[in-house]
Amino acid sequence: MAQFLHTLSYVILPLIAAVVLHEYAHGWVANYYGDDTARSQGRLTLNPLPHIDRFGTIIVPLLCLLAPGGFLFGWAKPVPVNPRRLRNPRKDMALVAVAGPAMNFVLAIVSGILLSVLLSIDPTLQANWPPQPDVEPRRDLLGMFLLPLIAMSLFSIIINTLLFAFNLLPIPPLDGGRILTSLLPYRSALVLSRMEPYGMFIILGLFFLDSHVPIISTFIGTIFQFMTNDILSMFVF
Repeated sequence: MAQFLHTLSYVILPLIAAVVLHEYAHGWVANYYGDDTARSQGRLTLNPLPHIDRFGTIIVPLLCLLAPGGFLFGWAKPVPVNPRRLRNPRKDMALVAVAGPAMNFVLAIVSGILLSVLLSIDPTLQANWPPQPDVEPRRDLLGMFLLPLIAMSLFSIIINTLLFAFNLLPIPPLDGGRILTSLLPYRSALVLSRMEPYGMFIILGLFFLDSHVPIISTFIGTIFQFMTNDILSMFVF
């Protein structure tokens, strides 16, 4: 339990920042292009409370951390967007959809830069990177502040990369599905948009079948490995 609470203290802030800023980016771009739905409903805010989804922001991350392997994932309450209020509904909706994953991409890069800066403060940490789970943490003042920030930066890279990859799945209502809907010819877009009420069931089905048909793991895993390896090699190694 102590180890679980210790891990939770490192992951909670990066997770909340990732999901809240993801949704804030959607709302900000929608408001910029004419749809003030998010602003009028109090969702165009950096205050995390209006964005928290009890299941996606609290229960799912806790279950993930309790599961073997400590896989971390979660989401916030989707920001409401009314495409009919956008100036150019098809084009602007694509930009609104892109905004969320783009924010996670930027946060992953910023976290990589922060991780590099923090590791440079103490050369011994850089020399012993990556950290090993059986290594006793530092007990001095530097360790009290530096190591938690390093852990949070690393978790921020991981969660933002996962959110970036997952949301690019080309299945409505995920951002990738909405981007694809905006780019396809009208008839094809109409067919894809009609999948939206069933999209999450399709995604869950693909997750359950992933051990036999690894579509989800291949798509997310390829993007995740490419991004994390590039960020860590660029800013850390």
